[in-house]
Amino acid sequence: MLLLLNMKPFQPLSALTYRNFRLFWFGQIISLSGTWMHSAAQGWLVFKLTNSPFYLGLVSSALSLPILLFTLAGGIVADRFFKKNIILAAQIILMLLVLILAVMVSTGVVTVWHVLVISFLIGTTNSFEIPARQSFFIEMVGKETLMNAIALNSAAFHGARMLGPAIAGIIIGSLGLAACFYINAVSFLAVIFGLLRMRFKPDEIKTFPRSGIKEEFKEGLKYIFGNPRIYTLILSSGIISFFGFPYVAFLPVYARDILKTGATGLGILMGFAGAGAFIGAVSLAIKGDSPNKGALLAASSITFSIALLIFSMSTTVWLSYLTLFLVGLGAINQIATANSLLQLAAPDELRGRVMSSFTMVFLGMSTIGTFSIGSLAHYIGTQYALETGAGLCLFGSLLLILKKPETFK
Repeated sequence: MLLLLNMKPFQPLSALTYRNFRLFWFGQIISLSGTWMHSAAQGWLVFKLTNSPFYLGLVSSALSLPILLFTLAGGIVADRFFKKNIILAAQIILMLLVLILAVMVSTGVVTVWHVLVISFLIGTTNSFEIPARQSFFIEMVGKETLMNAIALNSAAFHGARMLGPAIAGIIIGSLGLAACFYINAVSFLAVIFGLLRMRFKPDEIKTFPRSGIKEEFKEGLKYIFGNPRIYTLILSSGIISFFGFPYVAFLPVYARDILKTGATGLGILMGFAGAGAFIGAVSLAIKGDSPNKGALLAASSITFSIALLIFSMSTTVWLSYLTLFLVGLGAINQIATANSLLQLAAPDELRGRVMSSFTMVFLGMSTIGTFSIGSLAHYIGTQYALETGAGLCLFGSLLLILKKPETFK
């Protein structure tokens, strides 16, 4: 036990020596599994209701649009109030929204417009929860163990991403779509229970003086645009988000019409992407802190883009699985590395606003990207649209690496 308590920060499980992080992490594993089941089931539901890749993109945009609109406000809230309470309130709201959708699906009254509205409300809640959660890690484990906590959380996220859709594919075939949404609603209880059991000393509860929303907003933007390394890291993630991440919304099209593998195949496609991200996250946790984070960031962006380009052109099942594994691997290395670099660079009183800007660009830009590629897919076909996005993702990443080489060293 003494050896465990004195583990060095770079060891794989060092963040789990902190009680509050353990409670959060184990709750996240259960809750995120439900979330990824929900994601797979929702994609199948929308495609079943509309038979349209355009609506797949529209629903995905409805989920992401609030991130673009409200996340900066979420960052201000995260810097003002105790982050644990923000996350707890958000989890309760999300559970209720998912339960409403589950009831609609099971009673047969659901339409695509119901899905759009609930997705928008879920996205709005996430726009306040995510900045608080991202900036909460350092308060649970400190700076020395931050990278390990981010890597372990990413492993939980993508382990759930690997298993959740595969389980959803089985459940959809045996119990129906509604069961996936009910299971997701119940899964929120795990993270809610973990948050309620957390304990913090008074000096660990970090809130900061309020100077007015407008002034705080300006202060955050001034810091970000006055620091070239900060805005380059955010822009790098924005390129991946806008041009690359929309692929997730169109996997039902690949599963049904291109690869012809059905709902079970959709779960496997999402599972392989999750497996790549999971392996990448575990590797980061094992490797620990690295002095070459910039080089890892560059390599990850290029790997993601090339693998996605090959996937977009593939009509072979095994090649699609392999390239999605590499897509997941590249994505998690890019995200986790940029995340840790930003959190370590940001001062405590601005961390919520810096991470809200990262969240807005990283997740919010996918709103525009998904809608754009969905619209393009409506006219030229899903494969050609994704090929275009992947090619632009590769070009944009290479251009940024060449223009700002100091960030990627």
